[in-house]
Amino acid sequence: MSGSNPDTDTSQTSSEHGGKAVLEGRGLTRTYRMGEVDVHALRGVDFSLLEGEFLVLVGASGSGKSTLMNILGGLDRPTEGTVRFRDKDLSRANDRQLTEFRRLHVGFVFQFYNLMPSLTARENVALVTEIARDPLSPAEALDMVGLGHRLDHFPSQLSGGEQQRVAVARAIAKRPEILLCDEPTGALDYRSGVVVLEVIERVNAELGTSTAVITHNAPISEMANRVVLLHDGQVDEIRVNESRTPASDIRW
Repeated sequence: MSGSNPDTDTSQTSSEHGGKAVLEGRGLTRTYRMGEVDVHALRGVDFSLLEGEFLVLVGASGSGKSTLMNILGGLDRPTEGTVRFRDKDLSRANDRQLTEFRRLHVGFVFQFYNLMPSLTARENVALVTEIARDPLSPAEALDMVGLGHRLDHFPSQLSGGEQQRVAVARAIAKRPEILLCDEPTGALDYRSGVVVLEVIERVNAELGTSTAVITHNAPISEMANRVVLLHDGQVDEIRVNESRTPASDIRW
């Protein structure tokens, strides 16, 4: 892909599902070469994340969920297809521009917390706030996830659910426009998982962050404005929830 500046492309996109798309992929394919075999992780996926929405992407292991998130978040590139962030064509972005996109606009939450064990909760969040343009303070971000009283605790002094909430605080501290969460409850017990989902729900509502949660856990889709079902690298179904179930009422 060329290193031309994506900022020069000013055409607008919107979703066929209503509302303006903040992030959009069209015809996305991703093929990996494994020995003599081509593995098709994505097969012509069209996807949009709308302004301020809470979207849940559901699929079994191997359906292409994480591959899609990595492409949308600028961590990977599609084999074919285009990705747009607002009026910017990320498909034409070079590595420096993709790094800038991730740093300024996207927060990531993964299944495993990836906290620095030698740093406190406050210091782990500060790793992001020190390079952001207009961040929340570490204390504000941790207070938002209910850990304002654990600022100076190290990861080893926190439960798994608390560590994941620190990871969420780190992701949101730079006030990202997009929050991408890949199996954020996958390593947690049910009660801790619900607390983490409540935190993500609150971030979406209070900060207006366009949020996509990727999960194999179908009941979590009840929280969403829209649900995208992925199967074998393709979008199998898109549905709109007439009413949303609060995270506190989700059961699995």
